[in-house]
Amino acid sequence: MRHAGLGEGVPPGNYGNYGYANSGYRACEEENERLTESLRNKVTATKSLSIEIGHEVKHQNKLLAEMDSQFDATTGLLGKTMRKLKILSRGSQPKLLCYMMLFSLFVIFVIYWIIKLR
Repeated sequence: MRHAGLGEGVPPGNYGNYGYANSGYRACEEENERLTESLRNKVTATKSLSIEIGHEVKHQNKLLAEMDSQFDATTGLLGKTMRKLKILSRGSQPKLLCYMMLFSLFVIFVIYWIIKLR
């Protein structure tokens, strides 16, 4: 019983450009080249995407650092304001405290009015 195989009837090692074995080998090589090119394209796309992600991360870190410094400045300003308010609240200046409360209510009313107009 004979088994049909690639290169049947052609002497071993003499496949040339016409044998079955060579066409099977060529098909495998073409498939490998196609898959290699597909993999190369995917690697290139992944590389460019990772580079873009790196740039975005650097940009976001820069923005976060700027926000951190702005929050530190705001925290210092609010701390000074709170200390001044504590000094005012300890003193016996009820008239000044009343003016301050009225001013705060006025500001809240103006902000509410501006938001309502939009």
